[in-house]
Amino acid sequence: MSITAANMPLTSNLINSAKSATPDKAVAENAELEELAVLFQDHHKAIFRIAYRITGSQSDAEDVLQTIFLRLTPKRRDLSPNPEGYLHRAAVNASLDLLRSRTRANSVSLDVIDFNQSSKLSYQSPEDDFADVELRELVRQAVAKLEGRAATAFALRYFEGYDNNRIAQVLGTSQMVVAVTLHRART
Repeated sequence: MSITAANMPLTSNLINSAKSATPDKAVAENAELEELAVLFQDHHKAIFRIAYRITGSQSDAEDVLQTIFLRLTPKRRDLSPNPEGYLHRAAVNASLDLLRSRTRANSVSLDVIDFNQSSKLSYQSPEDDFADVELRELVRQAVAKLEGRAATAFALRYFEGYDNNRIAQVLGTSQMVVAVTLHRART
């Protein structure tokens, strides 16, 4: 399913409420709808990609995307300094919340996982494919146990491939803080 502003329930709800509103209210709601549509258009692909890489599921990533924009409506004014950073953090947090709600019992330490193992491009047997699936699930479970900023930094680094400078920009902090946060997340 292709995700667009037109097929988001939030958008259709705002359109329907704008149709039945007074002229002044309709103008204000239309402006809010346009702001939301612009945010969606500018950022939905990145949010979906982040959510998909963390959850490993298209339907879960779509749920995360929808959740973010449903939560965004009342808080839209809080985005002004860095909307991209806010939305990326929201994507990571919503994805991790979804994983945490599903996997409370299983745990694994991040320092026992070989992240380079799953990136081999050679032919793999079905057993190797299964091991890769298991490894990805272990990583998801471990990341789901990380707290706030550490989870966001880890996901942006290892799922999105951002460097420390880019992560620092998204999180609104320094590269040194990012480096320390990533080190702590791995141990």
